[in-house]
Amino acid sequence: MLLSFRLSGLVELLGGERHGDDVLITGVSSLEKAGEGELAFLANPRLRAQLQTSHAAAFIVRPAESASLKHPHIVTRDPQLYFAQVAQLLHPRPVAVAGIHPRAIVDPLAKVAASAQIGPGVVIEAGAVVGERTIVKANAYLGERVEIGDDCLIHPNTSVHRGAFIGDRVILHSNAVIAGDGFGNAWATDHWEKIPQLGRVLIGNDVEIGSCTTVDRGALNDTIIGNGARIDNLIQVAHNVEIGEHTAMAACVGIAGSTKIGARCQIGGAVMISGHLEICDGVTVMGGTLVAKTIREAGVYSGSYPMQTYDDWRHNAAHLRHLDELAKRIRQLEKEIAVLTLPAE
Repeated sequence: MLLSFRLSGLVELLGGERHGDDVLITGVSSLEKAGEGELAFLANPRLRAQLQTSHAAAFIVRPAESASLKHPHIVTRDPQLYFAQVAQLLHPRPVAVAGIHPRAIVDPLAKVAASAQIGPGVVIEAGAVVGERTIVKANAYLGERVEIGDDCLIHPNTSVHRGAFIGDRVILHSNAVIAGDGFGNAWATDHWEKIPQLGRVLIGNDVEIGSCTTVDRGALNDTIIGNGARIDNLIQVAHNVEIGEHTAMAACVGIAGSTKIGARCQIGGAVMISGHLEICDGVTVMGGTLVAKTIREAGVYSGSYPMQTYDDWRHNAAHLRHLDELAKRIRQLEKEIAVLTLPAE
């Protein structure tokens, strides 16, 4: 069913100030692509010229842009947040259609809420629990003693292995693997001996985990992801890692074992984080950075090498090979300069 709202209805639900005609909104889009019935937002003041060329039915803007804007619009302090809330109203999460598909395999010792939706090819092992109004889509796997909370959305081909706990309103995207074994091995002179991974994975409420992301079970202690965390696609969360509430990380991040990341952190794409470290609350790590030591102070950190042309990179790389020699020469020159600048006797 196509949902629609007039601007006055959006303001009544979400706040803000309406200016201009009370137009009907049937969708959301970007400033460049928006058309009839669509709402767009301006987050970056440098793009305000697009307000004059956009074909959107209405806009979401900050107070500074309102005075000169003749088109219908809503004024709010945070246009991007307001836009997200409007998009949620127009595109709500799917509602569970209660029932278990005849091609699903549910162990008699599993407990599935009567209001849950279980799709074709789903396998639910003994002792697993699926909460109220949760949707488990085709070919997902829930292992022994897995607990899934209420109002969750488990996308196709997702695997949640034994003993994992998943809170309420969690979204797991396709091919995510939760509570697979961590990488634990002991060297025995000439071969490896596997260390059984005996911990669990505990995922809080309102968490979203992207496609092809792996969250390993703990070796002895549990791997923990706090409430409201956002984990993008293709991320590796190793055993015993702890991720704080409302921390977000972009694709291709790798977190080695037993590292603890605080609350409200932002981790950019392709960041690599070594094991047994701690990152305090409120840290932002820019994309491509290698985090090799503990971070104890909130702030923005970066360690990625900036892009250059290949020729520039090649010339600079040649100098890097001689850094130690150059440092020794500089120290020697400093000593010689110090002698030359001594006051005359």
